[in-house]
Amino acid sequence: MALYYIIVRWRSVALLLFSLMSVGVFSQELPPIQNFYPKDYHSENQNWAISQSDDKAIYIANNKGLLNFNGATWVLYPSPNETIMRSVKVVGERIYTGCYMEFGYWEKDDFGMLQYTSLSQKFSADLALDEEFWKILDIDDFMIFQSRNRIYIYSLTNDTIKIIDSETEIPGIFNLGQNIYFQEINVGIFKIVEGEALLVYDDDVVRNDEVVNILEKGDDLLVLTRHQGFYKASENVLQKWNIPSENLLSTVSVYSGLQLRDGNYALGTISHGLLILGPDGSLAYWIDEIKGLQNNTVLSLFEDMDQNAWLGLDNGISFVNLKSPFKVFHDNSGIVGSVYAAIIKDDILYLGSNQGLFYKKVKEDKDFKLIRGTQGQVWSLNSIGETLFVGHHSGTFIIDGERAIKIADIPGTWKIGAIPGTELLMQGNYSGLHILERDNGYWQLKNKIARFDHSARYFEVFGNDIFVNHEYKGIFKVTVDSTYTTAQTVSVDTTMIGANSGIVRYKDDLLYSYHNGIFKYDWNSDSFAKDSVLSVVYEEDNYVSGKLLVDNKDEYLWAHTEEKIYYISSGNLANIPTVRSIPLSESMLNSIAGYESITGLPEDGAYLIGNSSGYIVTNIEDTYEKEFVVHIADVRQAGKNLTKAEERILMPDQEGELANDENYLEISFNTPEYNKFLNPKYQYQLQGLYPQWSDWSEQSKAIFENLPQGDYVFNVRAKVGDLISTNVASYSFKISRPWYWSNVMLAIYFFIALLLSLIIHNSYKLYYQKRQKELMASNRRQLELVRMQNERSIINLKNKQLKEDFRNKSNELAAATMSILKKNQLLVQVKEQLMASDKNIDATKPLITIIDRNLKQNDDWELFKEAFNNADREFLKKLESVHPNLTPNDIRLCAYLRLNLSSKEIAELFSISARSVEIKRYRLRKKMNLVRDENLVNYILKL
Repeated sequence: MALYYIIVRWRSVALLLFSLMSVGVFSQELPPIQNFYPKDYHSENQNWAISQSDDKAIYIANNKGLLNFNGATWVLYPSPNETIMRSVKVVGERIYTGCYMEFGYWEKDDFGMLQYTSLSQKFSADLALDEEFWKILDIDDFMIFQSRNRIYIYSLTNDTIKIIDSETEIPGIFNLGQNIYFQEINVGIFKIVEGEALLVYDDDVVRNDEVVNILEKGDDLLVLTRHQGFYKASENVLQKWNIPSENLLSTVSVYSGLQLRDGNYALGTISHGLLILGPDGSLAYWIDEIKGLQNNTVLSLFEDMDQNAWLGLDNGISFVNLKSPFKVFHDNSGIVGSVYAAIIKDDILYLGSNQGLFYKKVKEDKDFKLIRGTQGQVWSLNSIGETLFVGHHSGTFIIDGERAIKIADIPGTWKIGAIPGTELLMQGNYSGLHILERDNGYWQLKNKIARFDHSARYFEVFGNDIFVNHEYKGIFKVTVDSTYTTAQTVSVDTTMIGANSGIVRYKDDLLYSYHNGIFKYDWNSDSFAKDSVLSVVYEEDNYVSGKLLVDNKDEYLWAHTEEKIYYISSGNLANIPTVRSIPLSESMLNSIAGYESITGLPEDGAYLIGNSSGYIVTNIEDTYEKEFVVHIADVRQAGKNLTKAEERILMPDQEGELANDENYLEISFNTPEYNKFLNPKYQYQLQGLYPQWSDWSEQSKAIFENLPQGDYVFNVRAKVGDLISTNVASYSFKISRPWYWSNVMLAIYFFIALLLSLIIHNSYKLYYQKRQKELMASNRRQLELVRMQNERSIINLKNKQLKEDFRNKSNELAAATMSILKKNQLLVQVKEQLMASDKNIDATKPLITIIDRNLKQNDDWELFKEAFNNADREFLKKLESVHPNLTPNDIRLCAYLRLNLSSKEIAELFSISARSVEIKRYRLRKKMNLVRDENLVNYILKL
């Protein structure tokens, strides 16, 4: 035990010394690294083996089961017996796995889900106690499963098992072409020949140290050991392979290793991350937690079809884009900080950041060092002539190798630039513009331009006109005198103000850029006009920063947007700029808006792009031109109220038939392209409802709710960088009509409608018949009414005539009555005169007799009676019937009373006195039996 601790301490000290001697690796520009944490793939920490299927899906043996990753989503298939899954190997359509006391294979069913078939259960009686299967190989028609004590060779053709036992532990098994090798601890390396184990190497190193892998190198074999590095096997003799990284390998514990297709070697270590060695064994990359790996213990390694290195870690999963056009310097220590400017001068790479000015030799892999005295914000690096100027928060510096010399104490130097046609320099500061001059070979501050005191972060000089952009105030045009000492005129254009805006001189043009586009200055109109060609870089909602950059190598014009970095060059034949792009999104670049930087590197097409934690190096000539496809991974009939277990999985390669209430659909799709900086984006359409393609999005699932009945075709395509997938994946499905719109129900509806039509027809018929009868009856009533009205009119006419006749009769009766009255009055007057005359009484007596006879005769009464009957025919009859006891004189009196004659008038008609008339009236009341209070005239009038 004491010896073990001594060895461990010696290895730790040796590793520390090697790290100190190899400090340059800490500033390596590494390929992009993508990490997946257990919370991302929803399983446990440790991942023991990795494999890939023909459709580029990744399968990983995890503590909890089999993980499947298709580039978009993770799916966990639990271990068949709930034990740790140690191994995985994809062969054709089968995914073979091994775990505790179990091995078998998985296959996709019609729904795209994996179903497990056990092989070990067929031979359960032959398994040793507590076996775990750590590795799986395939060769011809055989599958080989390796545990710590045995090797099981399964024949796919005759379904039989052959077992190779070991007296000691078997740490690993390896295949090289058609040959199978394995190691027995304390024994050596064996080769399986015709189903039997043959010892081929028994050197001390392979007996006492664990063999991690056996690789081919030309005609020889390379044996990678856990603690002692590589050994070369030639003619059955093992010899140490002396390589540049030998000292490093002797200080680390290698747990996994493989040879990459480009000839490099990938070594996974315990506690020291991933080592990438070149074909000659030199160290290319050392990637650990400090460099961005999420865990330093690499349990498994796998190279996928695109030459990405996948790492199964003790805590998580990672892949490294070894062939990516991007290389990353990530300042995990936080010493360098956010890079605002970079430049190469005299084979030294300088980085200006928010922490100060750092440098290192271009050709050396050493750490960046801070130039003393430059702590703080470095705003710009400007190489003018043979001098490197530094714009710093505290003033202006010039750099001499590893030394900074301060030449101006004016705070906040944004930028230094040459004044064309002069030997002067101009610098923009927080407080305005200043002039630098060279005196006796030394640069120094000459003067401040008077009458201009605004911050001058961006400025460009055109003769005596200086254009200064202030993102909050506008664009200043400052006209200075010939000595650049005083601003003679200062005007400001406030029509174009925007956050992170900028101006730059490009090909003798002055360009202004902000969220509305790129504008070019028109000297004739003294104003800016939008450049339609250049402005295409700022698509809708794509603007990040208006800072335009002109690189110092190819003089490209660079612009950063949300999705890409554009670089613009002059057209070769026509005077039309050529606009190209790097598919590097702002979220991946992680730069600081308004403080972007791009620097040309010595290699062709290579550029350094600063960001908030270091920089990225890319080569614009190494574009992404690989063909790829998009798949529909999963189709589910889901719902807001359904759990995952309740969702119905549909076959993605068959047309779906869905009930009308199964109209909530989730369609998942994927593109198995694994690239840190080039995430696939998807665009889909649903023919039958949404014919337009959706916007590009990284979302790999489409959800459709409350779909109406109909036939649909779902189409999806993918984009990686600027390339579109070679295919459009489709899924056809049909939402059935609801039961109440089925053919049977439609037939029922038809018959019901027909029946209702008949009922309605008959109802209308009856209604109109009834209506016709009602109209006829109404017409008859109208006719009857007209007839009655006519008869009434006739009656009215007759009544009118009768009234007229009655009136005439009454007039006649009145006339007769008056005539009788006047005659009797006359006769009475004549009689009275005759009786009053004293003369010849005898002579007058006959006349008086005639008069008396005439007064008493009934001729006048008969005439009156006839007239009275004509006027009031029924009265006398009714009077006689009611009072039959009346005498003719009584009847005559009643007639006179009915005419409402006075007693005096009646007396004259009777030729009696008025007193006699009263007596007659009294007697008549008696005969009629009238009570005392009853009026005689009223009674007679009522008869």
